Amino acid sequence: MRKPLAVLASRISWLASTKPLVLTLRSPSYNFGPQHLPGTVVSKKRMPAPTPAEFEILRVLWTRGPSTVRDVHTALEERGRDVGYTTVLKLMQIMAEKGLAQRDASERTHIYRAAVAEDATKQRLVSDLLDRAFEGSALGLVMHALATRPADSDELQQIRALLDEHAQGDDR
Repeated sequence: MRKPLAVLASRISWLASTKPLVLTLRSPSYNFGPQHLPGTVVSKKRMPAPTPAEFEILRVLWTRGPSTVRDVHTALEERGRDVGYTTVLKLMQIMAEKGLAQRDASERTHIYRAAVAEDATKQRLVSDLLDRAFEGSALGLVMHALATRPADSDELQQIRALLDEHAQGDDR
């Protein structure tokens, strides 16, 4: 029978002779580059345009703030979206990879937050639409928007105020 000290010595020599253990994470959603650090907003040039489904998830994150996948799934169901939990999970993982969302994996339940600002995202989407569909014509965009969905009286009043503000800016 071996003595305990001899067993310990043989185990230590075996550990010393083995190569270091290297763990490689296969899923890029676990990458934590600078764009995934808390408080980092992805620049306009690098930010990919969100798909319609990703935009819905971003709307939930902008409204509710940092949320779990379960929270987002529940909020989407409340909005009448019939989507599976695993679909929401996968979309949020993809969004983290793209830099649209940030994931905090420090707890058992991962918390996601929007990594892009709401105004900047909407501005980019409108700018893309303006360029692609209306050849840069703001008039064309507004005319089509109002013809598609007429504005109520409150919205028309806000539009008039905005137009007056811009007209006064041009007079200066």
